Amino acid sequence: MLIRPPGVYPPQLDTWLLVRALSEAGIPRGGHAVDVCTGTGALAVAAAYTGAARVTAVDVSRAAVASAWLNCRLRGIEAEVLRGDFAAVLGGRSFDLVLANPPYVPAPAGTDSRGIARAWDAGTQGRAILDQLCAALPTLLKPRGIALIVHSALSDPDTTLDQLRERGLKAAVVARATVPFGPVLRRRADWLEAAGLISPGQRMEDLVVIRADRIRQ
Repeated sequence: MLIRPPGVYPPQLDTWLLVRALSEAGIPRGGHAVDVCTGTGALAVAAAYTGAARVTAVDVSRAAVASAWLNCRLRGIEAEVLRGDFAAVLGGRSFDLVLANPPYVPAPAGTDSRGIARAWDAGTQGRAILDQLCAALPTLLKPRGIALIVHSALSDPDTTLDQLRERGLKAAVVARATVPFGPVLRRRADWLEAAGLISPGQRMEDLVVIRADRIRQ
């Protein structure tokens, strides 16, 4: 059970798909992990449970930062919890493990993404945060560092893979699940069809976990 105040994204199927991928990834113990877009801190907790010696969590939401800090402390995890845009807050720091369940839901142009909607709205292609993350990962990862990122197939996993590989990282899809649309996608189904992001009548989406390894020094 995780404490989640109003306005904080609740762990859902995408979170647990990434946790499963983490448990199967064979991550060396003792490293420094960062949970980007932490929300409740679920992934920060999972990183500690799978052997990270140090954990950092980052989110733009004050409520999320408070939630992540509390959920870690209740489990005896002395995580460093930071508020702000991850690229700015983390600066030139690097980590052995990067975990991310970023906003990835496509949103119509002009959508007013405030409050909890910041946890999912990510521009018209769903890639506003994903593109930033792909650009930052070569710096965020230490040599031999590993990143695990979860997002919807609606946000174009091939683009994620291409961007990571172009930056010298080894990248592959390591987990996948097909799930029904949640409330946000159901409300946007007509727009998604009109935008060509889903097929007519489609009400299921694929979730993917992409692993990126920094293999260059």
